[in-house]
Amino acid sequence: MNLKVQRRIASELLKCGSDRVWFNPDSLDQASKAITREDIRGLIKKGIIKKKQAIGVSRGRARIIAEKKRKGRRTGAGRRRGTKNARFPKKKRWMIKIRSQRKVLKGLRDTEEITRKLYRKFYLMAKGGIFRSKNHMSNFILKFKEREEQ
Repeated sequence: MNLKVQRRIASELLKCGSDRVWFNPDSLDQASKAITREDIRGLIKKGIIKKKQAIGVSRGRARIIAEKKRKGRRTGAGRRRGTKNARFPKKKRWMIKIRSQRKVLKGLRDTEEITRKLYRKFYLMAKGGIFRSKNHMSNFILKFKEREEQ
């Protein structure tokens, strides 16, 4: 039973490729008798001829990986391209560190926990990169003040 013509007409009507046209195996004789476009339209309406779903690539695995990445997984050494500094630049790291240290210093100066002279001294030390972090600087200032009081 040759359904080449019916398949071609159905593919035009269904706006898909001829490979995606499906004929109901129980009604093949009815499909072979359909010779006009009107006949094919009737068979489509009855459900004897249908359009198969398009084959695509599943996004399921991609979604699973994206979820893991959101959780912070898949970031090991084998995943990294570029140096540590390319991924998080030195300048940006410095800016974050120095701004937080300067904010602490200004707070100490404004509440008069340190004098303006000491503020300037610690400010320049921070600028020189002496303190590793905000916490390191705070501990240094506490020890300095204790030493000064003795």
